[in-house]
Formats: sequence, C-alpha cells, structure tokens
Amino acid sequence: MAGYIIKRVLQLVPVIFVIICVNFVLVRLAPGDPITYLVGDAPVSREFIDELRAQYGLDQPLYWQLLVYLGRVLRGDLGYSFVSRDAVSSIILSRLPATLLLLGAQFVLSIIIGIALGVISAYRRGSLTDHAVSLISLVGFAVPAFWLGQMLMLVFALWLNLLPAQGMRSLRFDLTGLDAVLDVSQHLVLPTVTLTIFNLSLIARVTRANMIEVLRMEYITYARSKGVLERNVVLVHALKNAILPVITVIGLNLRTLIAGAVLTETVFAWPGIGRLTYEAIFARDYPVLMGILIVIGITVVVANILTDIAYSWLDPRVRYQ
Repeated sequence: MAGYIIKRVLQLVPVIFVIICVNFVLVRLAPGDPITYLVGDAPVSREFIDELRAQYGLDQPLYWQLLVYLGRVLRGDLGYSFVSRDAVSSIILSRLPATLLLLGAQFVLSIIIGIALGVISAYRRGSLTDHAVSLISLVGFAVPAFWLGQMLMLVFALWLNLLPAQGMRSLRFDLTGLDAVLDVSQHLVLPTVTLTIFNLSLIARVTRANMIEVLRMEYITYARSKGVLERNVVLVHALKNAILPVITVIGLNLRTLIAGAVLTETVFAWPGIGRLTYEAIFARDYPVLMGILIVIGITVVVANILTDIAYSWLDPRVRYQ
C-alpha cells in the first residue's frame, strides 16, 4: 500500500506542471486586458499605458512570461494582485475558510443522504419510495445550481423571511461566541442546500444502480439462506461492494462541485474562492486568477489520488493493475 501511495503522489508533479502551463496560456489568450480595467475611463496617455504594461511584465512575449511565472511558483511566490496589490497567497488564504466550510458541509450531507436514499430506493425497488427518490434525484441532477439558488433565495429569504439571503454573517450586529456560530450557520443553509441537492442526486442514482446489481448476486442469496439479519445483508454484505463505484464518483465529481461553487457563491455573495474567481475574471486580475486555478487544480488532483487510495484500500486488486 505504501508503494502504491508513493507512486500516485509522484505522478502529481508533472500533472501540476501541465495544469499551470495550460491555465497560464488560456488566461492570457482570453479576451480583455487588465490594463484597460485598471485605467478605466481616465484620460491617460499611451506612454502611461505602455509604462503600466512594462511594470506588470505584460509587454514581454508569452513564453517569457510563462517562464518567469514558473520560476516564481517554484519559489512559492504566486505574485501580487493587479487590482489590490496584495499578495495572491494572502488573498486566497483569506477566502479559503469560507469555501472549505461550504464545500465541507455539503459534502458530508450529500454523501450521507445520497447513499441512504440510494440504498433505500434499491431495497424497495419498484415501490412508491423508489419512484419518489428516482424522480427527486433526476430533477436535482438536472436543475442548474444558479437557478436553484435564486429560487431558494426568493422563497425562503424574501417571501418567508426565514433565512438570510446573502453573505456569510450579519454586518449590522457585532456577534461573538455561540451567537456568531448560529449566525454563520443560518447564512450557510441556502448555499449548502443548493450544492447538496445536485451532489446527493448523483450519489443516490449511482448507489441505487450498484445496490440493485449487488443484491441480485449469489452470495447475497447465500447470506440470507444462512439466516443473516436482513439489515446486515444490506448494510454489510451488499453496501460494502456497491460503495466502490460511488467513491469514484464522489472523487471525480469534486471538479463539478467547484464549478458549482463559483455560481453558488456569486448568487449568495458567499465570500469564498468561488466569488473571488468571479471577481478576478471580470477584473482581468491574472495573478489572482492563476493562483486560484493552481489551488483548484491541485485540489482536484489530490482528491483523485485520495479516491484511488480509498478504492485500493477497499479493493486490493486495484494496486496490482
């Protein structure tokens, strides 16, 4: 197992290098100019604009800009924001806790609820419960996150006035201790539900499909013939084997969740990495955008490696393939 983990970690280095290079080129080739955004409508001379471009290194050839950036990244320097002039690493770290809180909350809920719904639906295949779970998961998987977020905000924040509409905390009050925790929790509900519905729908569908297949196998029939409790047959014998593809889906779906977080955080004004990405795109803030893409790329790659490790731990045959 240790050798398998080392092998997978070593594969991380070239992948990260490719991610940095591809993202750097794509960001630079995208329409728009950060200097135009910085200058705005101010009446400045062409010489001043050329001086700004030289100051930010945008007057150099693309390949040279990439080499300079790679050298900085190797030293752990992600550069400075074109807009705020703050260090990119500091900006990202200040927004990271909010995103981790949002993604962590929905990840736990979607896994627990999704697997539970999938198991119940498979065990009661053909029943009213099965049809209801299938319909809910289909609708939840098909509905766009940004539209669902707006509908939840409209109903629960504006019409019913049960939950706050946007932000991470109430700015009108200086809350501390338990009151501050409860305030953040209330603001967390709507964006978490928005992301959870999509993710648990996918997990429930995959779990149901695999559970139905496993429950038909001979060893399940043999376990029942031996008098094993039905609860143990379903949750121990069947779920242990049906969960393997679900783990793969959970790991691979992380990139989709990050994309959904950009839209969800923008809709709910959640001060995380997703909203920072939105702001950096419109400001053409290349250093901040590149820093975010590197963090997201590393997160997705590491999540895939952890998924492979979990899969190989549950099924040792994977290590020798």
